[in-house]
Amino acid sequence: MIYLLDTHALLWWWTNDPALSAKAKALIEDTSNTLLISAASAWEIATKHRLGKLPVAEQAIARYNELILADGFQHLPITHLHALRAARYDAEHRDPFDRMLAAQSELETVPLITRDGLFSHFGTQVVW
Repeated sequence: MIYLLDTHALLWWWTNDPALSAKAKALIEDTSNTLLISAASAWEIATKHRLGKLPVAEQAIARYNELILADGFQHLPITHLHALRAARYDAEHRDPFDRMLAAQSELETVPLITRDGLFSHFGTQVVW
């Protein structure tokens, strides 16, 4: 199965954070699954680090590609179709990172591994 990881799920995976649900952890550990990491996650991590909201992310930023590849994850670039869909959601949700992840999940027809219940506003298929 193919899944898209939300940014917090990715960070919790990398830090072995107990906030990562047992189901999410099992899906990530299952080597038969393909796990996609959006370019929006790199953007979100770097932005939040710059703003002081993720001070511990410095190493993740410096080694981002290395970490993605070491875990066997695949990069998911942002396309113009993703951008157009993200902008067209009627949901009041203003977070550009969440809007992009919702659009990518929808257009790539893959469930999003996330704890964030706000994705229901987009109709995103969520696994947690």
